[in-house]
Amino acid sequence: MQGHFALVLHAHLPFVRHPEHERFLEENWLFEAIAESYLPLLQVLEGWRRDGVKARLTLSLSPTLCSMLRDPLLQDRARRHLEGLIELAEKETIRTHWEPATNRVAEMYLERFTRLHEQYLGYGADLVAAFRRLQDEGRVEIITCAATHAVLPLLAGHPPSLRAQVFVARDQYRACFGRAPHGIWLPECAYAPGLEEVLVEAGLRWFILEIHGLTHAQPSPRDGAAAPVFTPKGLAAFGRDQSSARQVWSRKEGYPGDFRYREFYRDIGFDLDFDYLKSHLPAADVRTGTGIKYHAITGGGRDKRIYDRGEALRAADEHASHFLRERVEQVRHLASVMDRPPILVAPYDAELFGHWWYEGPEFLDRFVRKAVQEQTAFTLITPTDYLRENPDHHVATPSPSTWGEGGHLKVWLNDKNAWLYPHLRAAGERMTELAARHPQADGLTARALKQAARELLLAQASDWAFILTTGTSPEYARRRFTDHLSRFLLLHEQLLRGAVDEGKLREMEGQDNLFPDVDYRYWA
Repeated sequence: MQGHFALVLHAHLPFVRHPEHERFLEENWLFEAIAESYLPLLQVLEGWRRDGVKARLTLSLSPTLCSMLRDPLLQDRARRHLEGLIELAEKETIRTHWEPATNRVAEMYLERFTRLHEQYLGYGADLVAAFRRLQDEGRVEIITCAATHAVLPLLAGHPPSLRAQVFVARDQYRACFGRAPHGIWLPECAYAPGLEEVLVEAGLRWFILEIHGLTHAQPSPRDGAAAPVFTPKGLAAFGRDQSSARQVWSRKEGYPGDFRYREFYRDIGFDLDFDYLKSHLPAADVRTGTGIKYHAITGGGRDKRIYDRGEALRAADEHASHFLRERVEQVRHLASVMDRPPILVAPYDAELFGHWWYEGPEFLDRFVRKAVQEQTAFTLITPTDYLRENPDHHVATPSPSTWGEGGHLKVWLNDKNAWLYPHLRAAGERMTELAARHPQADGLTARALKQAARELLLAQASDWAFILTTGTSPEYARRRFTDHLSRFLLLHEQLLRGAVDEGKLREMEGQDNLFPDVDYRYWA
């Protein structure tokens, strides 16, 4: 083997849990991801186990996502979501009986949803445990992320908040997976010099950043992004490979735009009679997607061909072969000019595969199987594996960078969301004040301090700033931020007065119940 390829999937969703409502629109983000991305990914991984495919995958499961996947309320609602999909697909097989092409797709959905429901029940609704078993078997490496996916450089002005995001994430990882994490996904691949101190203190060994974080490092790395560098603190920094990213993400060159693939935006939730659909919608008074989509991408207009599953899978196979050929050529060229084995690191959002790109799991499966069976240029490994085999690397200080638009922080810091950060800074300082006042709290005071920590962490999530920028659900993002901040401020006031309202505290604990063992002293 001349080199290595590290496939890295980052799975993250904001913490959305609304026990006060029987159905809540934004909870559907989780249920869609379970049905369309996480369960199909587990099917792929277990297929590799069954067939003896020796490949290693790196998977980042964010702490908020793990908290939701383990929550009994959300597990039950996810099960109901899958049962609702089966019921709707059964109705659709009847409705489309006289439309043969459409009926074939409806039958496909019915079979698929039934299988996913059986799979979910087979896991006992606990997908975190399913992924943990695969890690324990050595088939995947799971890495952590910041506690609530906060953009860490934007917290660097208040080091205790930065430290808490990393340490709470590490603790939650240990609770979920029974070991310490080696790597961390920096939210939005956002890096700035100085982050390494807290990462090293938390026992982490490596992270991934956007390519210009390495190519603009000081001194400039001789191997570009084809090998990691060690920061001055001894942490390994891997750069995102630009070529493999472009072939998947690019609007013009990316595989998911092929006209044979399923169209994401054309859904029966917008096409069919509302009374027929409303009992199947996450919010009964709002039209939304259902997950049943009958059309192929076809072209830019409204007129679309009916989706042909066989044709789409042939496209996935072609693209997997093309992607493999490109990586083989890339690795061979790099190996001919480097004094160490190159590693191509290809990070993607896990939800791209299956949710946004319906055939994405099949593309991954076919690429990995072909890579194992049809070439000898590279192995599929994880960054941790690579560091074990290649422990010596150049030392450099990476450049500030993100994988967001423009390569810097403008997505999360602009005229639509800049108002968030003065409030977060003031709240962080107040949390530090509370931690200093109560170094060894117990009873009701300890409960209030833990809940204040949860509310602050949730307010710091990058998701609210991102949604405010994109405008997808701005009122929801604004409300979530102000609700968490208001709860924090109420607890802060009550703790200063020494008069915690236990009834109100119990209500908060029942709603924002993540990180049950959060250590508020990390803010001290």
